[in-house]
Amino acid sequence: THSTPRLACSTQTQATTGIGVLALTAAERAVEVAEVAGAMSLEALLGTPEPFRKEIHEARPHRGQGISASRLRTLLADSDIRKSHQEDDPRVQDAYSLRCMPQVHGAARQALGYVRGVLEVEANSATDNPLVFPSAKVVVSGGNFHAQIVAQALDLLTIAVADLAVISERRIERLLNPDLSVGLPAFLAKRPGVESGFMIAQVTAVDLLGELRILAHPASVDSVTTSANQEDHVSMGLGAARKARRAVGLLEQVLATELMCAAQGIEYRRPLTGGRGVEIAHKRVRTVVSELEHDRPLGPDLDALTDLVRSGNLARIALEIDR
Repeated sequence: THSTPRLACSTQTQATTGIGVLALTAAERAVEVAEVAGAMSLEALLGTPEPFRKEIHEARPHRGQGISASRLRTLLADSDIRKSHQEDDPRVQDAYSLRCMPQVHGAARQALGYVRGVLEVEANSATDNPLVFPSAKVVVSGGNFHAQIVAQALDLLTIAVADLAVISERRIERLLNPDLSVGLPAFLAKRPGVESGFMIAQVTAVDLLGELRILAHPASVDSVTTSANQEDHVSMGLGAARKARRAVGLLEQVLATELMCAAQGIEYRRPLTGGRGVEIAHKRVRTVVSELEHDRPLGPDLDALTDLVRSGNLARIALEIDR
């Protein structure tokens, strides 16, 4: 009995599953926020919603991709910003980080769906050892304590989360780079060249991304041998769970950075308004962070927006509109 808590660190599933459920819940919320942030960035960058047309995604019917495309269509519906450049836009296609949001965000959605299935089974399973079967009047030693399937699922969650952060940071770059931002000022500053605008915010996002890439290395392939070679394969599941929880927290901060930059970019497109969902999101962002009129410390703004991301108030926008 004294060894059970220590075993949880390498093989047993209870702690791994519990932390994994917390990570999954936050990740499912974050992917919804990624759609919101991406839609806001698309509007600020004068992108087109044409790649989100239903026909395109019916031709490649991955479930997650279709849901993401549907969310984006809802968020971008009735956009005056889109109408303003629909007829005379010289660009043929948007960059992948805008055009391929359904394919990338949708892949993460589908990965999280698999993770949910694994955790639901695991949370309702008997995983102790030995197991007692009263009807058969037997006590049998087995291997249900081995958390490999949970560890692999949570490693997948971390990879999906890291990829959402990668594409979000690329959209941040486009918002801040005057060579890519379709008329927005450098670093979204009111006085480019004199003020730094959101330059350091992107540096912060890149730093977060660096840690995420390290976390994305799978824990479940790092088995070590214990107990005089009796326990010669362990899942490292708790490590996978802790990495997943940390990774989602980093993603939330990257998305907060994108929301802050995209909201500022939309200010430069006024008096035009964005899609219905984009405008709702913009107002909710502005309830916690004001427009950047002059350089100021951005740490408090990022903290406030990270709290907003975690609150679920942004994640529910598309679903609220569709009701």
